[in-house]
Amino acid sequence: MRNIGIILLVVIFSACNTNIDREKQETAEPEKKEQIEAGYNPESNLEKLGITLNTPSAPVANYVNAVRVGNLIFLSGKGPRKADGENISGKLGADLTIEQGYEAARIVGINQLSVLKAELGNLNKVKRCVKVLGMVNSTPDFTDQPKVINGYSDLMVEVFGDRGKHARAAVGMGSLPSNIAVEVEMIVEVIGD
Repeated sequence: MRNIGIILLVVIFSACNTNIDREKQETAEPEKKEQIEAGYNPESNLEKLGITLNTPSAPVANYVNAVRVGNLIFLSGKGPRKADGENISGKLGADLTIEQGYEAARIVGINQLSVLKAELGNLNKVKRCVKVLGMVNSTPDFTDQPKVINGYSDLMVEVFGDRGKHARAAVGMGSLPSNIAVEVEMIVEVIGD
């Protein structure tokens, strides 16, 4: 008889806790969908800049253009492929000026924005640019890699405003695939679905 009493107490106690948990769930505030403030409109900024995004080029090896993990999108390295399909190639410090390298980096930025738009459907879902790795095909004595990668970084700020400001590395490389002038990869935080 004593065991039955203990069992009844356990059952009643469990039932009370279940009701309390259920009441907490019912009174909890609904999850708020994350939104970005009014006036933030990268899509409109692209139009103002006269930039038209293209269909992203397919990867040239066994990888994908982007991988999403939670609210982060990791963009694979892209090069300066122009709208006509030609790459800007050559070494900074030998074949190309800083200004030409800057323009090449800007074109890489447009190509990365094309990938991002293909992934998200709308660039207004970008919460912030997090990290950029800029690689510059350069001679050993060339030391202005940051000035070259500014072409990419400046574009991100033009499109995303302060949300385009990012942590960054700008490094020199002895060579890049197909002798392209610049390759850049980026990590972006996006609004959760």
